[in-house]
Amino acid sequence: MPPVMGGDCGAADLQYLLGQKARVLTTMRFSQPLRVLKPGMAVTMDYAPNRLNIELDAADTIIRVACG
Repeated sequence: MPPVMGGDCGAADLQYLLGQKARVLTTMRFSQPLRVLKPGMAVTMDYAPNRLNIELDAADTIIRVACG
């Protein structure tokens, strides 16, 4: 699924995180709601334009940064 750039979550400014390990997130502060999604994790399907979703792969590498 391609990154979602709409919304007010700041995903467009965080695309540089793609390919980095999830541990980089521990050094960051976020002013918007944040959801880190791991493979196989159950998540709600509600859309929140101000929520930042960061998706990881099985190796804890960031593969997607999107609003929703």
